[in-house]
Amino acid sequence: MTQGETEARAATAPIAQIAQIARIDALSTHHDPVHEGVRVRWRRFGTDTAQPPIVLLHGGHGSWMHWLRNAEALSAGRTLWLPDMPGFNESDALPRVAPGEDTLPPLLAALGGTLDQLVGADTPIDLGGFSFGGLTAARFAVQRGAVRRFALVGSGGHGTMRRMTAQMINWRAAPDREAERAALLNNLAALMLHDKAAIDALAFEIHDISCHGTRFRSKEVSQSGGLRQALDVLGARGVATLLLWGEFDVTADPRPLVAQLVAEGPGREGTVVDGAGHWAQYERADEVNARLLRFFS
Repeated sequence: MTQGETEARAATAPIAQIAQIARIDALSTHHDPVHEGVRVRWRRFGTDTAQPPIVLLHGGHGSWMHWLRNAEALSAGRTLWLPDMPGFNESDALPRVAPGEDTLPPLLAALGGTLDQLVGADTPIDLGGFSFGGLTAARFAVQRGAVRRFALVGSGGHGTMRRMTAQMINWRAAPDREAERAALLNNLAALMLHDKAAIDALAFEIHDISCHGTRFRSKEVSQSGGLRQALDVLGARGVATLLLWGEFDVTADPRPLVAQLVAEGPGREGTVVDGAGHWAQYERADEVNARLLRFFS
């Protein structure tokens, strides 16, 4: 998003929601390491260095704000690192790859190279990811190593059928801001959140900002599979894994999927969060925070 577009959006954004985001952001320090010409914006929450840091990756059309309702709780006794992955929000876009080439390796290289600058290449971490960020985290964990515990929320890449009941709308094709807002609200309900009451002004603001800052095509990656293979590698390495989906997540059929994934490998535990949709850590923040804290501890 250009500075002009950011200023135009800010002029019409709800003041209360901007203040909520700013309050959480103010708890962090910003870091902008560069790897092979790609700058990645990282936010560090918390100051504890006695335990491995927690690193959480956001989903597609997302940003660090996918974890806005989790950052305070998860960093109360730990260091928490939240990136805008390359091609998202405040981080640089990646160079274009050739047609048909896997788009994820350049993202993983920039993500890993910048994280290593911040915490050290051999430093053990606890790692997690949401949606597209789940599959990304799985492949990142296989590539990087030094992952102690691994958690997924509504991960992509599982290779099973989605159960969408409503059509997504291409908000980028909207003729004006009113139509664009309507499309974004439709997509929040269709994909991200189950309870209509959860589609509040803050959820919309996070979704709006994050969608406008997205320059990476994540859908094809999420639907390409590969999660099971990565989980098998991590299991062979003895990495404890938490698999969490919301009950009404439309990107999967959560209960049979969780049961199947848990049964397929050692060291896995599964949780289905009642009443939650895809963005479970927003819609049922307290429950997900408690579950992640128990697991990462």
